[in-house]
Amino acid sequence: MQLNSSLKQSESFSLTTEPSPEDAEVDQEAVELPLNRPSLPASTSDGVSVYLGQRNNSLTFQKAEELQKTLLAHRHERQLIILQDFPDPDALSCAWAYQLIAQQYDIKCEIVYAGTLSHQENIALVKLTNLPAQRWTPQNVKSKDLSCYQGFVLIDNQGTTSQLLNPVQQAGMPLVAVIDHHSLQTELKSEYVDVRPYVRATATIFTQYLQSGLLALDSSISQHVKCATALMHGLRSDTNRLMQAQEEDFMAAAYLSRFYDAQLLNAILQANRSKRVMDVIERSLKNRIVQNNFSIAGVGYLRYDDRDAIPQAADFLVTEENVHTAVVYGIVHDEDDELEVVIGSLRTTKLTLDPDEFIKEAFGQDSTGRFFGGGRTSAGGFEIPMGFLSGSNENPAYAKMKWEVFDAQIKQKLLRLVNPKDNPIQSE
Repeated sequence: MQLNSSLKQSESFSLTTEPSPEDAEVDQEAVELPLNRPSLPASTSDGVSVYLGQRNNSLTFQKAEELQKTLLAHRHERQLIILQDFPDPDALSCAWAYQLIAQQYDIKCEIVYAGTLSHQENIALVKLTNLPAQRWTPQNVKSKDLSCYQGFVLIDNQGTTSQLLNPVQQAGMPLVAVIDHHSLQTELKSEYVDVRPYVRATATIFTQYLQSGLLALDSSISQHVKCATALMHGLRSDTNRLMQAQEEDFMAAAYLSRFYDAQLLNAILQANRSKRVMDVIERSLKNRIVQNNFSIAGVGYLRYDDRDAIPQAADFLVTEENVHTAVVYGIVHDEDDELEVVIGSLRTTKLTLDPDEFIKEAFGQDSTGRFFGGGRTSAGGFEIPMGFLSGSNENPAYAKMKWEVFDAQIKQKLLRLVNPKDNPIQSE
């Protein structure tokens, strides 16, 4: 099905390239990158347009135009694409799409994240598609020459979930673009902003960019096919296998269906859970408490590389009978850096529960005004640094006592909202 058959009219921005030693003829030519403007069809007799969301399509084209102008202003530069510390398929695929779009303007981008890939599907996605993402730890970023980058981009996050934000800001690197579908977390001065909390996946936003003409996908180009497959995976994962997709998500998926590799996507989805992930799920089952249809479970200490076991445990607990919301949390320990942080994930099937509001109300914000967490439709997460109490877990008794304190505090904050009449800290 040709979804963009109504995209008849086009506008072009002329991009004159600099002389290149590899191609002496380029300096005499203008490179045209057309944007397809949707032509709006006639309305039905009752005044309802048969065209998908005219207002939304107008906004999409407007944002695509703005992004193109931003890219034109930064051609021949080098940029960093910063993802959340533990990037998911939505973030990874969209970063790749941005990189491919930016290449047309001779902008070289590197996709970086500070944490790790521990979810089996994320590992499979990167390995099977050769997705060009790199891990930059907070330690090795200090040895990087950040002066070679003229700007950075935040995709599927707003900097609050990345340890790389402070180093790049301290290096004086300007923020070029923020493209995200989460609720506004903080105020960032960016040249280009496209934050749409009502959109289910950032992959939907980027697919709309592609439909607008920012990049013409070609089924004969392997990299395009793999990126389309990654975007389909990102869109699918953030809409709960399209169960929570809206019309624009389905339209985006339909467009990607013309380019993606179904066998490759199936191979990514068939990745097996590791034994350590299964152990964390088992711990969450043993430790859970259920009140007012909320399932709350602390899973103790986890290795840094197993962090993605927490959201997988939450995904599992929310499937229990008479449970509409699950919260799983644990202390994630990075042995290399002696860093500890409380990581938690929320999953809900209750339509009237806003994960973003719930998490912000439960855990609040730090002294700088930064919220410890947030969310989107049906899912959320939080990260609470342990600061002075990090590390020093050689003494099992001390480590157990530290966990019990954090476990009790988190339960207290959650149960205050779940069941305000109960006191979760019982005295002996």
